[in-house]
Parts: sequence; C-alpha cells; structure tokens
Amino acid sequence: MNAVAPMWVRVGGGMESVPEHMRHGPADPDFPPPGGPWMPLNLGGRLVGWAGDGGLGLARRCAELGQVMVDEHRDYLLGRLGHKLRSAVLALQESARQAAFGRPEMLEAVYEQAQEVGRRAAALEAAAVQSKDGARGVVLGAVLNLATPTAARDLPANAVVLGSEPALVEAFTRAQDWLGPDGLRIAAEPVGSWWKVRIDASQPRRTMAVPEMGEPLLRLIVDTHLDGWLDATRRDGADIYLPAQRPR
Repeated sequence: MNAVAPMWVRVGGGMESVPEHMRHGPADPDFPPPGGPWMPLNLGGRLVGWAGDGGLGLARRCAELGQVMVDEHRDYLLGRLGHKLRSAVLALQESARQAAFGRPEMLEAVYEQAQEVGRRAAALEAAAVQSKDGARGVVLGAVLNLATPTAARDLPANAVVLGSEPALVEAFTRAQDWLGPDGLRIAAEPVGSWWKVRIDASQPRRTMAVPEMGEPLLRLIVDTHLDGWLDATRRDGADIYLPAQRPR
C-alpha cells in the first residue's frame, strides 16, 4: 500500500492533518498550517485543504475527506451522548421504582435525576439538530446578552459575525457551562476575515459529569454548525474564531 501524502483537510471551519489528525485553524488562505511548504486547495471559491501539490482532483478529494471527518466526529459524539442519556434514564427509572414501592426518601433523587436527564437530552439535541436559520450577520454583543449576560465584555461596536443566531447562542451558552459562569471575561478582535472571541475564566475549567457535554460538544457546534474554529489549548479559557461579516 502506498503511503498517504501528508496534507491538511478542511473540517468545518478548521483544518485537520492527514494522516496525523492534528488540528490547525482557522481555515484561511492567510493562515497556512505548520510544516510545508503547502499549496492552498480551493473548490468553488472555498478553501478545502492544503497539500504539497495542487490540482482540482486533490481539492475534490480534500472536500470529500473533510465531509467524512465531519460525519465521523458527529456520529461519535452522538453515540457517546446517547449512551450517557440512556444511563441517566435507567437511573431515573430505578429511583422512581424505589420511591413508588416504599422509599419516599428517593423522591428528591428522582427530581435531581430528572433534571440530569433533561440536561443530557438537551445536549444530544444540540449535537444532532442543526438550526434551519441560515447564516446572516449577527451582532456579537446581542448574542452574548442572551447567552452570557453576567460576563464582563470588551467588544468593538462593529463586531458582527456571520452565522445562525440560535447556534451562536447555543455555542456561548455551552462555553459558559464548560468554563464556569462566574468571573467570565469576553473580548473580541478582528483577525483577517474572522472575529477572534477570547473567553477568559477566573478558575480552571469545570470537570463535567458528562465530559462530552464540555469541549467536544462546543467544538461540534463551533466548527461544524457555525463553520468556525475552537482553540481550547489554554487551560484558563478558550478562543472561538467566527467568520466576520464582510462590510457592504
């Protein structure tokens, strides 16, 4: 079998290397991945990858691989979230059975477990359902008013991103759940054709009961639903790159 020539494939709004599966982002002609030298691969005016050689055939191959990777990442996360939801439902059923047969002290546990079932079901829905609202210009400050009303903010007045408003609200709500609601600071700056949204937390990231509801779910929403890129390398926060609306 011939070795696969190294290249980078666009996955949502970021890049993933083949065959190493390293991440780089955001996907932008002005931000080539490390290594190289690389040639940008475009298909229909969209950057779909980077490789040592160019050509339409390789660009099509990158686009196909990118879609396969998107589907694989989503299917894996849906499987994990579905498994965690089933576990929570089974625990709720058992507590409800015990409460019904002579253990009324289990009623408090039933309530808490029902809340957990709701949270896990909402996470599964967020991963599975992509908003039907098309991408449009959305004022970032308006999104944060809904998703993170208590966070300190430093946003330029012209911070307008291109995306689905419900998906944007979902993304920043999930970011707050993951990073912790207290002491968040959010700032934004233009970086090329993107808005880089920096989220700083006052404490280390939370250890979530269901780890998939933290970074993996946020990454799926940002990278796939919003065509952006999540940079979670910092332990004290995260950076979210979102496509900027071009001025008319």
